[in-house]
This record gives sequence, structure tokens and C-alpha cells, in this order.
Amino acid sequence: MNKATFGAGCFWGVELAFSRLDGVISTAVGYSGGHTPRPTYEHVCGGQTGHAEVVEVEFDPARVSYESLLEAFWNLHDPTTLNRQGPDIGTQYRSAIFFHDPAQEAAARASREHMQASGKFKRDIVTEISAAGEFFRAEEYHQKYLEKRGLGNCHG
Repeated sequence: MNKATFGAGCFWGVELAFSRLDGVISTAVGYSGGHTPRPTYEHVCGGQTGHAEVVEVEFDPARVSYESLLEAFWNLHDPTTLNRQGPDIGTQYRSAIFFHDPAQEAAARASREHMQASGKFKRDIVTEISAAGEFFRAEEYHQKYLEKRGLGNCHG
């Protein structure tokens, strides 16, 4: 199994979308890309930890490619809005790909370049691509949040 880590706004909806993909074994929401040890949701929402809300995806590369996960990532959010997705504003909602190895880094950079050149987005893509650091699993009540409540998205 391989891991992939993505930030695309509020992690509830991102987790639900990735969990529905064939070949995804498990998902967990949490925080990554910051400088504060053991951040909590309240700390991250305060905007002072540097962490993004992320989804860590465990996947079977024989069933779903990393490139397919990247494609899903680009379709889940607007990667042209800096530190914002919909009504959620702050660095914790930034668009980010945290790669786990050089192959993922190369694929993420190539995918970003392809998406920028495709014309799908009218503005420049601002997605951060950086090495995956420590993943801090979010509090249990955030895990599978929308699924537990029978909701299809964050806004109803």
C-alpha cells in the first residue's frame, strides 16, 4: 500500500470524495505542513500553526494510480484561490500536495503543469507541492465526519 496526502480546503468533504474511489483502502483527516508539535483543531483553525487540513490516503497502486488520485484532487477544489476554499478562509485551507517520495513529487509537479496548461482554470494554480512531514491525525470526531452524519458534502 502507498500513501498520498492532499489539502483541498475543509478536510471533511475531501475525505469523503477520496474514500469513494476504487483502490483507496483507507482515509484519515489531520494536519500537516506546519511548525507546531501536536496541533489540535482549535490551534489549526486559529491560523498560527502553519498546518493545512489534509487527508492522508492509503491506496493500492495496483488498483488506482497516484496520477488518478491527482486528477481527483484537481477536480475537488479550486486550486487557484490562495488560502481559501469557498467560505473557508485561512492558510489551513490552502491547496497542497504533500509528496511521500521523488516519484510522487515528479508526478505532482507534472500534473500541476498539465492542469495549468489545460486552460481548465482561468487563473494561475497556487497549489503548494512540498515533502510530506509529520501527519497529525485529527480528533476522532472529525474522522469520517460527513459519512457518520449521512451528509454528501460540507454544505448540506
